Amino acid sequence: MFIAKRLIVPISLVLLVVGLMALLAVVGMTVWLGDRTNEHFEQVVRLRDVRVAAVELRSAVQSAEASQRGLLLTGNEIYLSPYATAKTSANRQLDSLKRNLGDDPQFGAVLQRLGVLVVDKFAEMDKTIELKNDRKDSEALAITNTNRGKALMDEVNLFVSGIVRAMDNRLTSGVAQQKTNATNLRFASIVAAFLIVLVVGAVTATLLRYTRELTQARDEVASLNVSLEDRVKRRTEALARANEEMQRFTHLVSHDIRAPLISIVGFSEELSDSAKELAQLLEKSGTAVTVPNLQQVQRITNEEMPEAISYIRKSTSKMEMLLNAVLLLSRDGRREPRPEAIDLEHMVLANTSAIQHQILDADGRIDTQLDIPTIVTDRLSLEQVLGNLLDNAVKYRAKERPLRLKVSSKMLPDDQVAIEVADNGRGVAQQDLGRIFELFRRVGKLDQTGDGVGLAYARAVVRNLGGDITATSELDKGTTFRIVLPRELARHPATDSVPA
Repeated sequence: MFIAKRLIVPISLVLLVVGLMALLAVVGMTVWLGDRTNEHFEQVVRLRDVRVAAVELRSAVQSAEASQRGLLLTGNEIYLSPYATAKTSANRQLDSLKRNLGDDPQFGAVLQRLGVLVVDKFAEMDKTIELKNDRKDSEALAITNTNRGKALMDEVNLFVSGIVRAMDNRLTSGVAQQKTNATNLRFASIVAAFLIVLVVGAVTATLLRYTRELTQARDEVASLNVSLEDRVKRRTEALARANEEMQRFTHLVSHDIRAPLISIVGFSEELSDSAKELAQLLEKSGTAVTVPNLQQVQRITNEEMPEAISYIRKSTSKMEMLLNAVLLLSRDGRREPRPEAIDLEHMVLANTSAIQHQILDADGRIDTQLDIPTIVTDRLSLEQVLGNLLDNAVKYRAKERPLRLKVSSKMLPDDQVAIEVADNGRGVAQQDLGRIFELFRRVGKLDQTGDGVGLAYARAVVRNLGGDITATSELDKGTTFRIVLPRELARHPATDSVPA
């Protein structure tokens, strides 16, 4: 059973989100445990420093007390050598305790009391040492016998032991918490790994199944394409043959029509000569001719027959002109373009130079604004179109004002170029604007010679280049023709579609 295409993306997305959440959970817990480990390490270092400072403080006080007792018992001052060092060490360790535990509310009172004890203890020992040095043994002994020094030392030992025990408890608690965190991380990693494996397996199975279905569908499409390509090939060949036959038919019809036209022209010449001979005979006969309708014969030979012959000749000339226009459109409208790089400014100058005298006679001027100076297309075709548009601009100018022409180019989306030819001539009425590109169609005031082929020819040529030509106009103000072409013509557009 095929998986619905609309379900593939949602299912895959859900599975990937689940796997991503599991992975993020593991990463988050790892980062959190790392932070906790760093905090625990810093706490261990601080607890170790506190414990060492407390032990060192007690050791320093005990060392000072031993030095004091040695002096009191022996009177030898050699026992005082470690006293000053022990006193300095005790004060330093007390400062270390205050620095590490000063922010801990649990030890605020303890540190304060311990500081008092250390000061009192050293004050008591300093006093006895001073009395012993002054040889006041009895007074020194009296201070010692009060047992105050022992009481102070016992209390110092008590507080130091409490600090050491508290630090040991905190270390034990931190180790237990780290073990718990590690256990939680291990459990989360196992669960996440299971989810990730499950997600990867599900996604892989879904994709494999979908790929298998796509392969089956591709094979079916491939088999259909084989027959479709054969049908398209046959139809294309048939259309090509039909198109070739249509073009051949156009040429044959044109030539077949031209043949009787030539005969008509020949007979009309013969008829004309006969009419002239008949007229000459009638004139020579004079009044000897007894035909009662002589005047009517003369009217026929002198008026009606020449007039008919003139009409025949005009009609044949018109028909020949029309056939030539059809052949021109058939030939040039299907001519294979030859793309090459074209300098638009040079081409415009070349076309305007041919009608420069007419532009000067009309007091005219031509301006250029070529934002895209170069395109790749068929040179001959573009020259013919531009030449036709410029000729029309001069031919149908407004006689009451100087002629103004403007040729511009600019870039359009989809890598296309617009070439515009604008004039300030007569313009075209809106109701006639849609017919100016029709073959043999002329609009507006017909005071200029023409056959109505030029714009139709221009449109056929431009379309053969893969583009189109349009016009906008306003009566008595001017007309703008816009040619849209590919910026680079790579191949003939007709090869991309079947001829109609």
